[in-house]
Amino acid sequence: MHELVAEVWRGDFLESVHHGTVAAVDADGRLVFGVGQPEALAYPRSSNKPFQALAMVRNGLGLDGELLALACASHSGEPFHIEGVRRILAGAGLTEDALQCTADLPLGEAAMADLLAAGGRRAPVYMNCSGKHAAMLATCVANGWSTEDYLDVDHPLQLAARAALEDLSGERVGSIGVDGCGAPLFAISLTGLARAFGRLAAASAGTHERRVADAMSRHPEWVGGTGRDVTDLMRGLPGAVAKDGAEGVYAIGLPDGSAVAVKIADGSTRARPVVLVAALRRLGVDVDAVAEVADVPVLGHGQRVGELRPSFVMVAA
Repeated sequence: MHELVAEVWRGDFLESVHHGTVAAVDADGRLVFGVGQPEALAYPRSSNKPFQALAMVRNGLGLDGELLALACASHSGEPFHIEGVRRILAGAGLTEDALQCTADLPLGEAAMADLLAAGGRRAPVYMNCSGKHAAMLATCVANGWSTEDYLDVDHPLQLAARAALEDLSGERVGSIGVDGCGAPLFAISLTGLARAFGRLAAASAGTHERRVADAMSRHPEWVGGTGRDVTDLMRGLPGAVAKDGAEGVYAIGLPDGSAVAVKIADGSTRARPVVLVAALRRLGVDVDAVAEVADVPVLGHGQRVGELRPSFVMVAA
């Protein structure tokens, strides 16, 4: 069962509440605190992207730095993101026609407005997952795998993605679905998701895991975008690896191997950063540098009249 994790206050009136689940693990990947049922299955959604990228790197993907970060991204569709997707495709000898992610407009409001003002329209390259899909295609080319069916659950690429998630989470996948972009989606527990992020963030130098973690933490604007809380989290907590996901999922791993994963039951995005930062604080992390990430105002006539507040007790495992 999910439990109360956040309250929405409009002035001195409690207007709404959010329920959810939280898992916090230590450097050994053991659950130390939890809210709700952290061992229950959940779809990581886009919080799984770092492990999909890890599978690609393990199988010969030749990207590093910002382009590897873009492979882990739910990007805002800013010009540098789109140019990066095209660079990945060109490096593999492919064009945008090879992308099988859903045609969409940019995720970022400013990028969307600019595209529409210029007469642009929905296309796969603008979807927030296009960096991942471009990297998936590049991995297929590097291995001589088919690019026409790269989203099939039994394709070698997707089998590798499942194996990477199971490896770092220490769990077997409990359910398989289809993500919003069309890629296979693998369910694990929030505890397993937190454990995977902790292992990624604390990975040893010279490993594939370290390569992915460094790309994300050193190029956070390529993982999210301008004004995105996931970008600000990684900027404010050096060495941290964070990734947001649809339906209220959020996870972060810290350089010491500890980590937190969050799922908001109603799928809301507004409570995610509030709950995540509160859980980090409960773990003893100095979150002063990312306090603004957890500052989610309630507005009235465009003015701040309230706020979201964390409201949970993390119970020791």
